[in-house]
Amino acid sequence: MTDRTIEKIVRAVATSDGAGVRLSRAIANAELDHLDPFLLLDEFRSDDPGDYIAGFPDHPHRGFETVTYMLAGKMEHADHAGNRGLLTGGGAQWMTAGRGIIHSETPKQDDGLMWGFQLWVNLPAKSKMTAPRYQDIDPSAIPEVKIEGGTVRVIAGTFRGATGPVQGIVTDPVYLDVRLEASGGFETRIPEEHTAFLYAYQGNGGVGGTSLGTKSLAVLSKGERIVANAGDSGFRFLCVAARPLNEPIARYGPFVMNTREEIHQAFEDFRNGRFA
Repeated sequence: MTDRTIEKIVRAVATSDGAGVRLSRAIANAELDHLDPFLLLDEFRSDDPGDYIAGFPDHPHRGFETVTYMLAGKMEHADHAGNRGLLTGGGAQWMTAGRGIIHSETPKQDDGLMWGFQLWVNLPAKSKMTAPRYQDIDPSAIPEVKIEGGTVRVIAGTFRGATGPVQGIVTDPVYLDVRLEASGGFETRIPEEHTAFLYAYQGNGGVGGTSLGTKSLAVLSKGERIVANAGDSGFRFLCVAARPLNEPIARYGPFVMNTREEIHQAFEDFRNGRFA
């Protein structure tokens, strides 16, 4: 069995988005533009309301999926079709923008810690104009598997017989939240053809003898198995994988398509109210 190794380490870059929400961006920065099929990975973490309170007012998307996973805090999403949902600590949302959606993400707290992640996952050309949909996942719906020296929450994919609640995604994703105690270990099998990465968000650890610190993303080589170990302060990280699309990418702002002409069409459709 071939173990995956770290091919590249990318340090998350401080930035802001929405109405001034402060973020750390690990995918879609100068070091890592994208990692097929992943287009963006942001971590938002602050107990200063000035860093997050303005949220993400109404904005459009087309051609990809957004995945929000919360560790702490409360965030409400709403869209032009009247859908609403409240994300709380431990919960997740997998939104398929498809042919077009206009939505907002608004903090529902005035103070306290807001901590979570947003991942963008590309859609294949044949699915870019599919109907929009949400999968709102309550914290209680996410299975948590105890392992020796830690726990693993399964948002998507399968781990040791537990299957995540996110279903029907064309890239067959795996999304695990791994929490290891000091010197703990983690091991899982991932389809060999899948693109995979680890994002370290607390503590320290490593893969195959290569260390990984907080706010760092490890691009993993191809292989059948991922093995990670915690350092002396414990290790918390996301383990994410999905089937690559191997298609051309045309992206501008909130739209991700396959050609520049399709991007122009997305802007025209949005301006002319065709999303709604």
